[in-house]
Amino acid sequence: MRVLRYAVRIPFLLWHLLVHLPLTLLLMAPPLGNLRLAGGGRLHQRAVRLWSGGLMRVFGIRTRRIGHPVPGAVMFVANHVSWLDIVALHSQRMMGFVAKREIAGWPLVGWLAARGETIFHQRGSQESLGGVLHEMLARLRDGRAVGVFPEGRTRDGREVGPFHARIFLAAVEAGVPVQPVALRYGEHGSAQTVVAFAPGESFFGNFLRLLGEPARPADVVFLEPIAPGDTEGRRRIAETARERIVAAMAP
Repeated sequence: MRVLRYAVRIPFLLWHLLVHLPLTLLLMAPPLGNLRLAGGGRLHQRAVRLWSGGLMRVFGIRTRRIGHPVPGAVMFVANHVSWLDIVALHSQRMMGFVAKREIAGWPLVGWLAARGETIFHQRGSQESLGGVLHEMLARLRDGRAVGVFPEGRTRDGREVGPFHARIFLAAVEAGVPVQPVALRYGEHGSAQTVVAFAPGESFFGNFLRLLGEPARPADVVFLEPIAPGDTEGRRRIAETARERIVAAMAP
């Protein structure tokens, strides 16, 4: 069955890259990308959503949105399982992600991330983190959304790790809400460990393995937002956001 899935999906992947991607980039580029749509938002944001949703379908993943993303300036925070997390979130709402700098060198995904307003961070560098927080604050004050993975790295899918509180400073200073988002792969999150990187698995290896996996749903669960002033300080916001995501992951 895996061979059959490759036989079906690889042609769709090539079509998505060679035909849909150039069209998406055309719609993202000014002046077309700056056009406002009747339903709200701009054309480049809609183009990113459609292309990301299409890529999820190429992998046999049926994305389901539960809840509603907060409009305008907001910090989205999610559990981190896989490189697919960014694609899943972008299929629902345009946001500029904070991601490790290594992603910029990944084939295709890194190139797309750079054009998807990603803010790259060099892990372990306080200077880099300061620049990231400054850029996040500027975007939030400009009325734009940012997305972060407060665990700081992908995990094996078995648990949600601790959230680093410092990254929430930008939301506190900008006075914007923080909306937790639970990412669940498979029914009730049953495929978290399947989607996650296996020990020693490279990005390319994970990409190919997931391309041959059985079809499954993926839930993007937008949880109750934490309004500015709802909690005391960034540490409590981090704890509250994690608690809501963990509760949403429970079977």
